[in-house]
Amino acid sequence: MTAREGRNETGGFTVARYCFGGNRGSQESWSGLARVIYEECLCRELQARNITCDRQVELPVCYKGERLRGGYRVDVVVDKLVILELKAVGKLQPIYQAQLLTYLRLSNIRLGFLLNFNVLLMKDGIRRVVNNL
Repeated sequence: MTAREGRNETGGFTVARYCFGGNRGSQESWSGLARVIYEECLCRELQARNITCDRQVELPVCYKGERLRGGYRVDVVVDKLVILELKAVGKLQPIYQAQLLTYLRLSNIRLGFLLNFNVLLMKDGIRRVVNNL
């Protein structure tokens, strides 16, 4: 299945369906882990469903036609259509949405999701961000 096949009737990628197969297990076994652990688990779940995903994708930044050193790293790109920005924080801050929107604009990808794994229910940690959709 590709992200294109995983779109719902409103055009949004149904990420929640694929986050740990819809079942993260008990909160005790998943709380407090580092973001990189959640990234690894999420990508394994996506790959188990034959969904293409790339981790830590370099996103170059150019200034006056020259590529700058450093640039950005996008946490996960799903099927070259969706950016996933992963967090494990107490509360999603507005700056995280601005960060994701910057990634979307620089990459010309139109849809992204902020996923905060530091929540009791995963559905409460998902925020959809669009770039001129």
